[in-house]
Amino acid sequence: MTSPELVRYFDADELAEATAGRLVAAIVEAQEQRECAHVVLTGGGIGIAVLAALSASPAVLAIDWHRIHLWWGDERYLPTGNVERNDTSAHHVLIDQLAIPRDHVHSINGPDRSESPELSAQHYEDALLDVGNGFVPTFDVVLLGIGPDAHVASLFPEHPQTHDDRIAVAVHNSPKPPATRVTMTFPTLNNSRQAWILASGESKATAVRLALDPVAGPRQIPASGIKAQHTLFLVDGDATKELPADFGRPGA
Repeated sequence: MTSPELVRYFDADELAEATAGRLVAAIVEAQEQRECAHVVLTGGGIGIAVLAALSASPAVLAIDWHRIHLWWGDERYLPTGNVERNDTSAHHVLIDQLAIPRDHVHSINGPDRSESPELSAQHYEDALLDVGNGFVPTFDVVLLGIGPDAHVASLFPEHPQTHDDRIAVAVHNSPKPPATRVTMTFPTLNNSRQAWILASGESKATAVRLALDPVAGPRQIPASGIKAQHTLFLVDGDATKELPADFGRPGA
């Protein structure tokens, strides 16, 4: 585990395109070294922009899409196909254009497929353990957005899920609608070789600054609780406005 690094990009478009390129390289490397790559996707504007940039890039052909498992760090507890679900947008901009085995795309059940968010979380835990032969698979890349309150996935400040050590859990009374969700917890998200926290826009500047503060705690500043083997903050210029001008490094 290393200390988080920050990489700056000029704007959201450059951030999305660079992250898509970085993702291709990470997946290809993982597939060269292991049987399958495991990637955790995120929603939100910049998360979906990354997937759209990947779909539009010729480099998408460098990936063996039969040897990848796609997961989600969290999901809104809404029916399959609902436009507010993270996986709906991911299917639209990327997944439906690719030859990925259906059983390698691991969506989180909504109310049309699960009787409660608690049962949905249990099903997701079972899916992770099944693919990992009794263990949560080590993710090659975890993609995460960050909210203005510094939440990641559906781990919100001062909510009980920030100190839950189960694999996946239900979330009720989310401060960001919809109120009911399912999320991976810190131990699950941190079981990763790389975690990339994506931030675009001035509204994320305070959250980025707080998350990078060495004294930040994950219960109050959840983004500070992401501790993969290698954690990167990939951000655009507006999201760095509360950081010193020389903090981090420019994106290549």
